[in-house]
Amino acid sequence: MSDDVRTLRLEKLARLRELGFDPYAVERWERTDSAAGLLDRFEELGGDADEGTERPTVSFAGRIVSMRLMGKAAFAHLSDGDEKVQGYFKKDDLGEEAWEAFGLLDIGDHLGVTGGLFRTKTGEKSIHVRTLAPLSKSLQVLPLGKEKDGHQWYGLTDVEERYRHRHLDLVCNPEARHALLARSRIVSAVRRYFESKGFFEVETPMLQLEAGGAAARTFGTHFNAYDLDVKLRISLELYLKRVICGDVPKVFELGRVFRNEGVSNRHNPEFTLLEWYEAYANLEDVMATVEELFAFVARETGLTPPPSDTTVADAGEERVAPDFSKPWHRVQLLEEIERRSGITAADLASLDSAKRALGEREIVNPATGKRIQVGEEAHLGGLIEKLLEVFVEPHLQEPTFVVGYPLETSPLAKKDPSRPGFTRRFEGYVLGREVCNAFSEINDPTDQRERFEAQVRERARGDDEAHPMDEEFLYALEGGMPPTGGCGIGIDRMVMLLTGMEHIREVLLFPLMRPR
Repeated sequence: MSDDVRTLRLEKLARLRELGFDPYAVERWERTDSAAGLLDRFEELGGDADEGTERPTVSFAGRIVSMRLMGKAAFAHLSDGDEKVQGYFKKDDLGEEAWEAFGLLDIGDHLGVTGGLFRTKTGEKSIHVRTLAPLSKSLQVLPLGKEKDGHQWYGLTDVEERYRHRHLDLVCNPEARHALLARSRIVSAVRRYFESKGFFEVETPMLQLEAGGAAARTFGTHFNAYDLDVKLRISLELYLKRVICGDVPKVFELGRVFRNEGVSNRHNPEFTLLEWYEAYANLEDVMATVEELFAFVARETGLTPPPSDTTVADAGEERVAPDFSKPWHRVQLLEEIERRSGITAADLASLDSAKRALGEREIVNPATGKRIQVGEEAHLGGLIEKLLEVFVEPHLQEPTFVVGYPLETSPLAKKDPSRPGFTRRFEGYVLGREVCNAFSEINDPTDQRERFEAQVRERARGDDEAHPMDEEFLYALEGGMPPTGGCGIGIDRMVMLLTGMEHIREVLLFPLMRPR
């Protein structure tokens, strides 16, 4: 915006104040209803009364999003963010000073009005304005565009500007506004679901001496009062399970976690995580909870994931809209890898046999386009999960639980007694994307200590995402933890799924941006 435009608007502000219409002097404005409410209650509020009949006075306020001057009369649309209503302004009704004040207004200003509802000659429901009060003066030119072919054309299309100036995105782009506000409704529905099931919502520390519960690099900071270096949490898991150890049988938390890693369309270093834990529950019980939760949230919010118009890579399978009213599919990890790639469970019996079976076969991750260097893989578990990403995930369009993950990549999941080297763990997928991760939790402190020790050895070999030793958590386990099922869901991904957004930044109000 040029300095000349800002200077002109400041001059208009000064003149408004001289006229006694200071936009910043008004502290409160009583509105009869929202814009949508006025339009819905139009007849009730006298909008269709006979001409010449005295109509009830309504009061409304909103942002000016369009203006049209016609000599001694004018029309302007006022928006409350969700809907807009037209105002009709006439010099003879307002008086000299108020009419001059109206002429000093610009698109982007907030305005309060009172008057009676009526229909224009074109049939549009409107307010015949009798009094007005400017409530803010926009010193910036908002990219609201203009009416085109009967629709509002919005000028804020630059993606970086939308993320950097999210308030403009909320004002100017209805689709973005819908997704961002849908997030609030989704979070509220999640809370209602768990409260209805008898879960207690708790809060656990963000600053931790040992940030555990996931495989991720940490952010660090310094605690001045204790002269301690601390880490921002990467998960909610270990503290929530300590609550379970205190004989609180059902707990959940919705909270921010921080992982110092890359940014992509599905990853943001700061994100909101839901985790819940239920004593005396197993993996199948957690599956039932996941099914109920997604069905409840979709029903409560009225949001349904749209199908994609693309096809699954190398499969030709059309993507379909998920139906959360039905039970989710259940598949075994190794069986699905064999079905999709031809690599058998026998091939995956050891790292050496897996490498021999794969040979020189080129394996490219469809999400990143990067080739998997099979010869550089140090662990069978890591290789198996990469095969899952390449061969299986793109085909998991309908809601599906993939069950049975390797021990090496599941340091907090109970061992599967029927399958050596594997755990009682599942991940949930919808439209080819992971939406949840769940375990039958380890409650054997000796087993858990051995897993942590193995992770510490991996850290010593240079894996800075390996799980740290956590003696406080082990102390709680040694006091006794009942058999427990637990699950984690990234709220950002849940919102992306339900709103049909392809990039995680579309569902974050204020994603971190590099300085200009």
